[in-house]
Amino acid sequence: MNETPPGAEPLHHHIRPMRGRDPHEAHRTATPLELLFDLTFVTAFGVAASQFAHLLAEGHVGAALIGFAFASFAICWAWINFSWFASAYDTDDWVFRLATMMQMIGVLVLAIGLPRMFASLDHGGHVDNSIMVLGYVVMRVAMVFQWLRAARQDKQRRRACLTYAIAISIAQVGWIMQILFDWPLGTTIVLVVVLGLIELAGPVLAENKDGGTPWHAHHIVERNSLFAIIALGEGVVGTVASLSAVVDEQGWTVDAGLVGVAGMGLTFGIWWVYYMLPSAQVLHAHRERCFVWGYGQMVVVAAIVAIGAGLHVAAYFIEHKAHIGELAAVLAVAVPVGVFLLAIYALYAYLVRGFDPLHKWLLMGTLAVVLTAVAAAMAEVDMAICLVVLMLAPMVTVVGYEIWGHRHQAQALSSDQGPTLH
Repeated sequence: MNETPPGAEPLHHHIRPMRGRDPHEAHRTATPLELLFDLTFVTAFGVAASQFAHLLAEGHVGAALIGFAFASFAICWAWINFSWFASAYDTDDWVFRLATMMQMIGVLVLAIGLPRMFASLDHGGHVDNSIMVLGYVVMRVAMVFQWLRAARQDKQRRRACLTYAIAISIAQVGWIMQILFDWPLGTTIVLVVVLGLIELAGPVLAENKDGGTPWHAHHIVERNSLFAIIALGEGVVGTVASLSAVVDEQGWTVDAGLVGVAGMGLTFGIWWVYYMLPSAQVLHAHRERCFVWGYGQMVVVAAIVAIGAGLHVAAYFIEHKAHIGELAAVLAVAVPVGVFLLAIYALYAYLVRGFDPLHKWLLMGTLAVVLTAVAAAMAEVDMAICLVVLMLAPMVTVVGYEIWGHRHQAQALSSDQGPTLH
């Protein structure tokens, strides 16, 4: 018998039609294939963070920022597109699995090309991103195949699926032009911005104008939270690098303990703050809010990766391998921490459609902590102390939420069409 009993998982991976998943499916969680897919992005983020930290430690801030922005967009956008597609159309048959494997190969090719891209920016003149873009195109071509398959098999949502496929295909023509022609840096940046806007416009048109797809709110929020945890891994790597630097220079001293506590405390605090967003509840009731939330996740994840890179810059400084001062090294951590927290507060205000007055005081407290760390660096206080002070920045939000904020959030959710939120 080939039929699968109701409620049972099939024992094979034969081809199944892409008719769309149930957006209200109970207990929808990430699949083993999605988790395997995520592992390739650990490598990509690791290479991007390493290259970013190296250029920052050399004092080449402009090249570092441009390269990191380019790499972060490519990595995050490819991941987002796959995850939202899988949320709507994951059949877990052998065709879907092989197409996913092709995308994973593309991620690895992209990661291999990142050092060459960062190095070309450092040297100036033009951007050598051919290998990186090749990997990105491989991922996106596989994604076009997936959308075309869904368009053929899901007649009800054919138009939306074709919109996704067309937008991605148009953008890929432009990306391939970047491989074939040697553009000056300014032209490359303009082309990247234009192509990025085309990529971002595809989902907006498909979901708003062409009927949309059956993505699952709780599933997609879980997937993004797992992606954030991957990014947080760079904080652990940065902590190990800075701790190793202190131990190599001074042995197991008080400073070593402070650096270890600061790095892990900062990473832990960032994790705690991220999970305060009421994303699943709001997106389940208000699917139209997915775009700002989803695109905002790219800023959040990039900032988390940059925090890990900043901790690596601190390690370079402690090892006397950096060509920047202590203030610049502390700013390499403080700036992405600030960006992360501002992005979280902005997304919260967008989700609940209001600004909580409590947040003003929490943000002021956070700013005071960050400025204290910066002032300590200007006064040439020991790097370990500066990092410990900076660790307290997300803790301001954590404490504020656990004492008062959780009540405010409950009130905000209940007033935002409360009966539909569950």
